[in-house]
Amino acid sequence: MVKRVIKMSKAWIAALFIGVILTGCGGGSSSGTSASGAIGDSGVRSADLSWNAPMTRVNNESLSMGELSGYIISYGKDPENLTEKVRINGADTMEYTVTNLDSGTWYFAIQVEDVDGLLSEPSQPVSKSIQG
Repeated sequence: MVKRVIKMSKAWIAALFIGVILTGCGGGSSSGTSASGAIGDSGVRSADLSWNAPMTRVNNESLSMGELSGYIISYGKDPENLTEKVRINGADTMEYTVTNLDSGTWYFAIQVEDVDGLLSEPSQPVSKSIQG
């Protein structure tokens, strides 16, 4: 039973979709993906994130906006341990500003959640340096 649920979940989890284009001050890096997203700079200690909703699931079936419930942004100073989380309710929101960041390099990843509560794998982390 568990194996069947895991297989089914993989078919329902949406493909990930964040890439990076840096704007403004602060610098950063990207790991090229086929879709676009951005990280910018709206304030001294903040990072503007934006992304595109996925159009297909991991099994290449088409995916409509009505099948998505929202996004989870994970972030932290260690790309292998993103401990901070922000939940975005609503698939039509594709921007978020993370504020009150300490100086240093911060890493961000995003997951999409469908209406059945299934989460995609996290995107490749993107980074932003906050000047102190």
